[in-house]
Amino acid sequence: MSLIAKAILKSNKKYSEEKARERCGNISGVIGIALNTLLAAGKMIVGGLFGVISVFADGLNNLTDCGGNVVSLIGFKMSGKPADKEHPFGHQRAESIAALMIAFIVLMVAAELAIQSVEKIISPEKSDFSILLIIVLSVSIAVKVWMFLFNRYLSKAVSSEALRATATDSISDSVATLAVLVSVIISRFTGIELDGYMGVAVALFIAFAGLSILKDTVSGLIGKAPDKEVIEEVKTRILSFPDVHGLHDLTVHNYGQNKLYATAHVEVDANMPIMAAHDLADNIERNFAEHTDIILTVHIDPLVLDDPKINKYRETVEKIISEISTDMKMHDFRVVGGISHSNLVFDVAVPFDEKLSNSQILEKIKDRVSLLGENLGVVATIERQNID
Repeated sequence: MSLIAKAILKSNKKYSEEKARERCGNISGVIGIALNTLLAAGKMIVGGLFGVISVFADGLNNLTDCGGNVVSLIGFKMSGKPADKEHPFGHQRAESIAALMIAFIVLMVAAELAIQSVEKIISPEKSDFSILLIIVLSVSIAVKVWMFLFNRYLSKAVSSEALRATATDSISDSVATLAVLVSVIISRFTGIELDGYMGVAVALFIAFAGLSILKDTVSGLIGKAPDKEVIEEVKTRILSFPDVHGLHDLTVHNYGQNKLYATAHVEVDANMPIMAAHDLADNIERNFAEHTDIILTVHIDPLVLDDPKINKYRETVEKIISEISTDMKMHDFRVVGGISHSNLVFDVAVPFDEKLSNSQILEKIKDRVSLLGENLGVVATIERQNID
């Protein structure tokens, strides 16, 4: 593993978490610009001198990597800015924007490389062989593998999308350069001109890497579901408090790494004094603020636990819902009495992939409640959400 990366992380201990991330991004960007500039110059010069389009295009790829490093630097600088009036949740998503722009740069390089390679297939030209080509390509592979290990190590340590994208781009570059090196050697000893075909293969490989970065980044920007580990951590921590009987409607919003906002409905005994319930909510929120990266807002939901009739209806409805699907969960159950009938009021959490429509689910519940023969109405709210 890179000694430089370890040294950077060790020195970061004196910085705040946000500043350490920005510092890692800045150092990675500066190193990337320097190395990619040298690699681009070497490949484009020897590729042009000896008429090897795949080597020249590989150098062009390194040159655009410099642009990606500049974008990454800007992204880390912006994401390190504190929250302000116009951006109350901070600027951490700027890092995702940087990763998105890197993906577009990679895809543009792939398209340009594909076009030039197809042109050489259509109008083939004999490439010159030189030991200098072999040296430049071999050095490039070694440098790119080092950059991959360096950026991957930093990305895991500070959980950075942009550094992860840079690492992916680096390993893609090393594989692409290796393919070019193999094609040059084969062409030299067999006389078969593979330059154009190898250029197309490299272009496709680079495009796949770009699409992979694009997919992961866009998924996060449009609102990817939080990791199960995060959900379990929130549930376990909330349920560890005395007087908490359950929770539901847990929602987590991601505004960038180390910037998570969450809301949760916490169930307590309806007989709990309102000031005690408010104090419980404050204690839970303070605990998350002190021990996690999650800013939590708690909504208190009272449960009637000492009424046998309500408990009986609750258990009956839970059984009815579980018979429809074991993946569905009920919460916020209450009974609203009237002169002629009583209404069972509750919410039903339904997984997104449930095939039954909301109206079909509601109809099934009503039909089964009517079989109880107790003149009960059903007022149910069906909610589609992730259920763990």
